[in-house]
Amino acid sequence: MDTTLLLVGIGGLLIGFIVAKILEKGKASKVIANANKEANSILKSAKKEGESIKKDKIFQAKEKFLELKAEHEKAIQSKNKKMSDAEKRTRDKESQVSNELSKSKKLNQSLDSQLKEVEHKRSYLDKKKSEIDKMHHNQVKQLEVISGLSADEAKDQLVESLKESAKSDAMAYVQDSMEEAKLTAQQEAKKIIINTIQRIGTEEAVENCVSVFNLESDDVKGRIIGREGRNIRAIEAATGVEIIVDDTPEAIILSCFDSVRREIARLSMHRLVTDGRIHPARVEEVVRKTTKQIEQEIIEVGKRTVIDLGIHGLHPELIKAVGRMRYRSSYGQNLLQHSREVAKLCGVMAAELGLNSKLAKRAGLLHDIGKVPETETEIPHAILGMQWAEKYGEKEDVCNAIGAHHDEIEMKTLIAPIVQVCDAISGARPGARRQVLDSYIQRLKDLEEIAFGFQGVQKAYAIQAGRELRVIVESEKVTDDKAAQLSFEISQKIQTDMTYPGQVKITVIRETRSVNIAK
Repeated sequence: MDTTLLLVGIGGLLIGFIVAKILEKGKASKVIANANKEANSILKSAKKEGESIKKDKIFQAKEKFLELKAEHEKAIQSKNKKMSDAEKRTRDKESQVSNELSKSKKLNQSLDSQLKEVEHKRSYLDKKKSEIDKMHHNQVKQLEVISGLSADEAKDQLVESLKESAKSDAMAYVQDSMEEAKLTAQQEAKKIIINTIQRIGTEEAVENCVSVFNLESDDVKGRIIGREGRNIRAIEAATGVEIIVDDTPEAIILSCFDSVRREIARLSMHRLVTDGRIHPARVEEVVRKTTKQIEQEIIEVGKRTVIDLGIHGLHPELIKAVGRMRYRSSYGQNLLQHSREVAKLCGVMAAELGLNSKLAKRAGLLHDIGKVPETETEIPHAILGMQWAEKYGEKEDVCNAIGAHHDEIEMKTLIAPIVQVCDAISGARPGARRQVLDSYIQRLKDLEEIAFGFQGVQKAYAIQAGRELRVIVESEKVTDDKAAQLSFEISQKIQTDMTYPGQVKITVIRETRSVNIAK
């Protein structure tokens, strides 16, 4: 019984195992079938995407090919156009050369024929001259026999008789010619100067002896001063600029006559304040970097200036000197602007006079380089500039113009007086230079005082920024002739007693008034 139950149980287990396997196999086959379906769908979608990507890539490649092809065709067309233009220019030049050769051949032929005609005429004239000389000799002999005098004696008498009248006629002619030449020369000079000034545009950059460095807040002042003033002393020692820290809100004043050092100090202060690290070692480092930057800017300014003016072949040291002029001023007039203006004036004036305008422009630009030495010297700036120009290979005409523009040496070329005149025009025109108000007012007072020092002067007014002095005299004490003399005497007195840029025009006014009252 137990055995039978055991067998039945084992048989049931086997049957259940077999049924389970059969069921599991069926599920596995379904899973595999589903997996195959999904794999097939994935493969189909991948193929579709691959084909679409392939089509896109092919399309993009075709577009890129067409673009490259178009660019290549454009490059080929431009090259072909250049080649055709070059061929056309070559053909034109060949035709021009052939035309010139044919013209020169014709000219040579005509010259040969003309030379033959001239030789023929010359021989004919020589024959005629010999015949005339013989006839003249025979006539002189006949006249000597008739007059009883030799030809030399008759000539001496004729010369003596005509000598006095010839002297008077010659003196009158010379006087008239000189007066006419003076009038013509004055008119031409005025015309050239006016045309030159009108053709030159002027610009000014007035320089001061102080720069104001603005701060974001007054708290920065303490950091700039440092502990017991060590930072500000380091900045002053490194730059050579006096730094004034006062009650002015959000500002520090940098004072120095040397504008290069003042600019170095300003840029260094800007870097230090921006960086925030302010101590003596950092100050020295920043000042060194700023100095190198300014030196490079000086060279760039010099190069731009000579390029703008069309001056070539200038020595690098002279270019550097031209750049340093940007940081110099004379009576408030920026030296570089003044030199550029003088160069342009010289070029125009030399062209008007038929001289070498490039050489005159070169001399005008370099005429004041002696004002920018790196070390102080007692040599006049004109002589120092001439020495620099000679040292760095400038031509003799340029060197002489530089040295003679203030009459330190003798003028040897026509360019020298042009540079002197243009320097005076640039410095003396109204508004070019700025003077301190006190000295300006004092100069006007001195002009008026000189006029009041002469008898018969009733009123005197200095006008046009001291360029003109108008003097009103008493008509009872000063005649018309004496008015002209008084104008000359006042001008001589101003020349000897005063120093001023440019010219001062003295106008003497004599007015007679007759007043009656009808009752």
